[in-house]
Amino acid sequence: MKDILNDIIVNKRLEVAQHKQAVPLQTMLGMASDRLDRAPLSMRAALESSAGIIAEFKRKSPSKGWLFPKADAAVVVPSYEEGGAAACSILTDHNFFGGSLGDLQKARRISTLPLLRKDFIIDPYQLFQARVMGADAVLLIAAALTVEECRQLAETAHSLQLEVLLEVHSAEELDHLNDCIDMLGVNNRNLGTFHTDVQNSFRLAEKLREHAEKETKAPLLVSESGLSDAETIIRLREGGFRGFLMGEAFMKTGNPGEALTRLIQQLS
Repeated sequence: MKDILNDIIVNKRLEVAQHKQAVPLQTMLGMASDRLDRAPLSMRAALESSAGIIAEFKRKSPSKGWLFPKADAAVVVPSYEEGGAAACSILTDHNFFGGSLGDLQKARRISTLPLLRKDFIIDPYQLFQARVMGADAVLLIAAALTVEECRQLAETAHSLQLEVLLEVHSAEELDHLNDCIDMLGVNNRNLGTFHTDVQNSFRLAEKLREHAEKETKAPLLVSESGLSDAETIIRLREGGFRGFLMGEAFMKTGNPGEALTRLIQQLS
């Protein structure tokens, strides 16, 4: 069976190397020193004090193809904010998801919501990119990193005042947790096959609660992928989840903000 995650990571290493060559780190930081003065927003706090929807800006996926090819972050992200999103996830991978760092930058200019840079982060350079372009939080994927790589990246993110959402798909990946993880996401989609099963969050809920009881500051629990209806979100809340990352359910409608508004109304 084709391993899509492996293909993505191979491509990502080439992409990051190209970015470093085109814009060295010191050059990037020098060009954007004013942006580094902005105090990032807390995505975790926003999820704790709201319905907890992380609305995603996502043009396509490897499994579903194009969802909304001409989507404009300057239009979609404000509609998410108006519709009641707690935060926005901006996919910045181009080859597999049709996104860009420009989408993140555009969203930051127009939105006051916490913004998550969602990408396959494998190098500290990408964390500096995220901070410069206006992200408040970053996604780290356990399946793409060793335990030590995850720790180093999470520590670097915190040094940049970025919150960290760690994504796991199985109980075995919980060994990637460390003191710098603010939010723990269960991906209902297998990143090797891209098969989606929402029951994965429910299966892991008890193990996540057991782990959380051992921690001084337990990460906030987030369910990711395959979510589409209010009933499932209500059940996940009962299971201990406080964040719900949703993209395809909104983007495929052609009017993401309106789709989010309807969902929020059903949750009220």
